[in-house]
Amino acid sequence: MTESFRSGFATFVGRPNVGKSTLTNALVGEKIAITSEKPQTTRRAIRGILNRPTGQLVIVDTPGIHKPRTLLGERLNDLVEQVLGDVDVIGFCVPATEKIGPGDRRIAASLDGYPRAKKIAIVTKTDVAERDQITERLIEVDALREDWAAVIPLSALTRDQLDILTDEMLALMPEGPALYPDGVVTDESVEDRIAEMIREAALDGVRDELPHSIAVVVDDVAPREDSDLTDVHASIIVERDSQKAIIIGRKGSRLADVGKRARVGIEELLGTRVFLGLHVKVAKEWQRDPKQLGRLGF
Repeated sequence: MTESFRSGFATFVGRPNVGKSTLTNALVGEKIAITSEKPQTTRRAIRGILNRPTGQLVIVDTPGIHKPRTLLGERLNDLVEQVLGDVDVIGFCVPATEKIGPGDRRIAASLDGYPRAKKIAIVTKTDVAERDQITERLIEVDALREDWAAVIPLSALTRDQLDILTDEMLALMPEGPALYPDGVVTDESVEDRIAEMIREAALDGVRDELPHSIAVVVDDVAPREDSDLTDVHASIIVERDSQKAIIIGRKGSRLADVGKRARVGIEELLGTRVFLGLHVKVAKEWQRDPKQLGRLGF
């Protein structure tokens, strides 16, 4: 008897920085979501597709649930709620190295609002935790809800227990055909992936409020005539002139460094050598301005 094919949508929830994007990338086997130590790095619902002979998982990476301080923050939380209402499986993530706190309890309790989805508890970052910490975290997280379909400790970096998680999620999916063609790893456009790579490079090393103020718009991607180069032009958007100066750096050194690091990933994505032209623009208080947010795709 042949095993039935299963397909559906899963997402991971948890406080910012518990490793949701890293886990998504590890499962898909390719970097589709940028990662950073800065909270609220993920700003869109990014879909990664995982194919198995017995089924297809569409993993939706979302922003971390947080207390919003801007209109952008409110819209990110709305996006998370929308995704949670649509998925088949929700994976609740807590890092093995940190005790369960009020934020974790609040998010775990909020899952009552999504009765359709099956719930899995995931203890992440086991590669950097002591055995006692992992045991303690498993006991703590197990006690948060009575309806966990599974409680799984894992490491996205070492890939320990990733197959167990994949098997559990697939088993919880409804029977049905593949939702995306074989070989597709994301439905993100090339321009969106390039913009995220530039933003990831720009986030590295910045402090305080600046990470939230950075947005990136790709203005043009075009192969250069009579050359194996692709020209990519993009704008890094910030909210204040002082932030523009930080991004550019002394004599343009920081901006050059951002371009250098982003270009590596862009060349890999496009499969060609790339000329990357970056410009820094100021859009005052864009996180609080509905028109500016609309222009930036939020």
